[in-house]
Amino acid sequence: MEPVLKDMIWGGNRLKDEFSYEGAGDKTGEAWAVSAHPNGDCLIKNGEWKGKTLSFVWNEHREVFGGMVGDKFPLLIKIIDAKDDLSIQVHPDDNYAKVHEHGSFGKTECWYILDCKENGTIVMGHNAKTKEELCQMIDEKKWDKLIRTIPIKKGDFLQINPGTVHAIKGGTLILETQQNSDITYRVYDYDRLSNGKLRELHVDKSKDVIKVPFEDFKMTETADENQAVETLIACNYYTVQKFTIRKAETFTQNHDFQIMSVIEGNGTIDGISIQKGDHFMIPSGYGEYRLNGNMTLIGSFVTENK
Repeated sequence: MEPVLKDMIWGGNRLKDEFSYEGAGDKTGEAWAVSAHPNGDCLIKNGEWKGKTLSFVWNEHREVFGGMVGDKFPLLIKIIDAKDDLSIQVHPDDNYAKVHEHGSFGKTECWYILDCKENGTIVMGHNAKTKEELCQMIDEKKWDKLIRTIPIKKGDFLQINPGTVHAIKGGTLILETQQNSDITYRVYDYDRLSNGKLRELHVDKSKDVIKVPFEDFKMTETADENQAVETLIACNYYTVQKFTIRKAETFTQNHDFQIMSVIEGNGTIDGISIQKGDHFMIPSGYGEYRLNGNMTLIGSFVTENK
């Protein structure tokens, strides 16, 4: 896939300098690496459908995806470079988004921390005990009392369910696996200006969807470099795995499709060269494949038997 790049008020230069994405600049905040969303539809870089969009392949060649049903490709993979803090935000679930966002998917997502500052933190959750207390603290802008921050380090993995208040802090680089949705409700944006104006907030919708009290989240440490493949999460929408390749390893692709992102190093898949920043898909029915080299990849597929 050819990533779709997005400049952001909080973006930085790491997608240009570390991933060498063509067209990335000094404010590029997101690379939509595997996406068939209307707001960023990736082009295929090689093979039979070179130059076609992922949505074209999804619509015209469903056999590639094991004949999955549904009018929308289910997943979206991003790399996010936050030079500055992102807005404090929350995402709706499927039911709320279907009613309030023109039939969109909700947004369940997870983060693999590619890099962060020493003693880095992120915003995760809130301290309100009741919905009334939550609304009052938002209205009175008591952000220091409301918002929870937690420490993070490179290699951490976090699952973020709808209704969870969260925000990436400056100096953090992540790979995000999520439902195919672009629905984000901003609760607070530090009164920042974009083109001379305050950015839009979505306070009422945020109050609707924030879960009270905060339900603790799943955080996984991925420190075992001797394990060739490690499952990080298996939820209703996706299963995410980490592949640590130090020699030739053989795996089997027996899912509807499998997305792979090279996050460190380089090597080959069945003799085809791949390197950091590459994102590709292994189609349905592919069977065995062989990874060789010195590299780390994040893989994902739609969880079966939901």
